[in-house]
Amino acid sequence: MSQTRIHNFSISLDGFGTGEPQSREAPFGHAGERLHEWMFATRFWEKVAEHWDADASGAAGADNAFAERHEPGIGAEIMGANKFGPPDWQDDADWKGWWGPNPPFHTPVYVLTHRPRSSIEMEGGTTFHFLDATPAEALEEAKRAAGDLDVRLGGGATVIRDFLLAGLVDHMHLVQVPILLGRGVRLWDGLEALEESYAIEAVSTSSGVTHLTFSRNATS
Repeated sequence: MSQTRIHNFSISLDGFGTGEPQSREAPFGHAGERLHEWMFATRFWEKVAEHWDADASGAAGADNAFAERHEPGIGAEIMGANKFGPPDWQDDADWKGWWGPNPPFHTPVYVLTHRPRSSIEMEGGTTFHFLDATPAEALEEAKRAAGDLDVRLGGGATVIRDFLLAGLVDHMHLVQVPILLGRGVRLWDGLEALEESYAIEAVSTSSGVTHLTFSRNATS
């Protein structure tokens, strides 16, 4: 049965998935790249970064093993408006995302926005579709596109929180990074007792991050 999965979503010690203010020059606000430095050091990133950074190099290890789980078995992705672009992207008819002509998704991608626009077909099999929909409605659409494969939630924190509140997430992999941001968009707000619905495992690695995996209980 198709699952809804989250992989490689980084949060700070105080639970923020991004800093502020976000802009074209600073996609993660004052957090900069600190939330994702653990991933930049992996062999997985070396493969992904072919689209962006020809000089990237990565290593194997526990962080890489978790990072590699991002891709297999994914047939569609859902993301929020703030992941697709900076706060003003809806006013730019030419904006096609951060990732260049060949984005790394290679599946249909459903962007949740209150200002939908026509779909954008990119190189490599990625097509961006823009939906003004509830989490359940968006997931139904994405599952139709994914067929027997799984749907990945790409973030940001607000979208993930909304799907968790709706009880729609089967598997979640978070990476807790040892920094304090103090402000931004927090994941955990309103999710009291979330742990009751999931089996949780934690693995700390030499990079200083802790990988948290949440697998939905069979009875939840």
